Amino acid sequence: MTDDPDGPDRASEIAVETPTDRERGALRRVRWVSNLMDEAFRIPGTKRHFGLDPVISVLPIGGDAVAAAISAYVLVEAVLLGVPKRVLATMALNIAIDVLGGLLPVVGTVFDLFWKANERNVALLERHIGAR
Repeated sequence: MTDDPDGPDRASEIAVETPTDRERGALRRVRWVSNLMDEAFRIPGTKRHFGLDPVISVLPIGGDAVAAAISAYVLVEAVLLGVPKRVLATMALNIAIDVLGGLLPVVGTVFDLFWKANERNVALLERHIGAR
């Protein structure tokens, strides 16, 4: 007999929710966008990957805006999945840092190689879905 006033092992009663079909679909889509924007290509002779984000950002006038709009897709999916406002704010901050860093002439493109807002935001979304 156990001395636990709550009865037998309470840890076994904690339900671990698995992602719904809707969440799995959203995760699949945002992972695809994240990979395309942040990791799709490898720099030959290195282990360093990059995506379309720094490539798009090189385009004059609207390149950074286009990259930000694509990155915002991950944020939109998070909103639709009911992610808490605090997590959404962190995701928006990641995108803002990406945009502001990318605006710097020449250095901005290098910044985009290292600051991977989409990967960060997908990790936040995955953590939220797994933590429910």
